[in-house]
Parts: sequence; structure tokens; C-alpha cells
Amino acid sequence: MKSHANTKVLFVCLGNICRSPAAEGIMKKKAEGLPIEIDSAGTAGYHIGELPDSRMRSHASKRGYHLTSRARQFDAAVDFEKFDYIVVMDENNKRSIEYLDRRKHYHQKISLMTEYCQTMQADEVPDPYYGGPDGFEHVLDILEDACSGLLKKIMNESSAP
Repeated sequence: MKSHANTKVLFVCLGNICRSPAAEGIMKKKAEGLPIEIDSAGTAGYHIGELPDSRMRSHASKRGYHLTSRARQFDAAVDFEKFDYIVVMDENNKRSIEYLDRRKHYHQKISLMTEYCQTMQADEVPDPYYGGPDGFEHVLDILEDACSGLLKKIMNESSAP
């Protein structure tokens, strides 16, 4: 039986200031009390060291999520080995991460966030950066649904014989 105590999840978007830190914050709250390690990263290094976008922090805070992580770039030398789930927000992020896995050793760890949606229909988690408030709310709706589905999958796998 695999224990979820060893499960490590990494959420990935482009800059690691909107979608992936929001997913990280939502998942941390949903998995509170469970020994699951949760982190986020970006495929690009534009915002390394920055807090999540202030608009995303504001919208997330209204739902009870506190986004405090600092942006970092995906590190293929470490992250492929360390994480069990590498969950990307869109097809561009997926291609970027798959490109770094040239030998395809880790392709089974890479998935789209929306694969875990239980009630919402979405092909990807859209980047709200250049849009208005509704975009941030829509992203949070998708992420809440998908994080619930991912947590359910992790829990089911940990209890399987």
C-alpha cells in the first residue's frame, strides 16, 4: 500500500505568479493535516523571488486562501525526481516540461490540471494575467474543482492495496 505521506505535488504555470501559486494555496488548504508536500514553479524565470500577483492574492484571500510562496523556475535536475505529480496549467506548460524530459523518464508524472476536474468542463486553466477580475475568479473556480479531484485521486491511491 502506497502511503500519501510520501506524495509530493508540484503545480506549474508560465511565470509562477498566478495559476500555480493559487493551485498550491488551494491544495494546501484542502490537504491541511495530511502529510502531502505541495509546491509550485514556473516554466519561465520572469518573476523569480516575487510573491504571487496581487490580484490573484486578493481574489484567493476572499475565498480563504493565503498565497505566500515566492516564484521559482522549474528545475529539471531536481523537480522531476522529487515530485510524484507535476501538474501543469495548459498545453504550452506541458510542452515546456515535456521538452525538459527528453528521455521521457518522467512523462507519467506530468498531467494537465483540468484532468482532475470533477464538475467543471475546461481544457486548460487560462492565464488571467492580462484580463479582469472575472478571469481570476474563473481560474479559482477551476482550481478548486481540480484540486478536489486530485486530492481524491491521491487519497484513493494511498488506500489501494
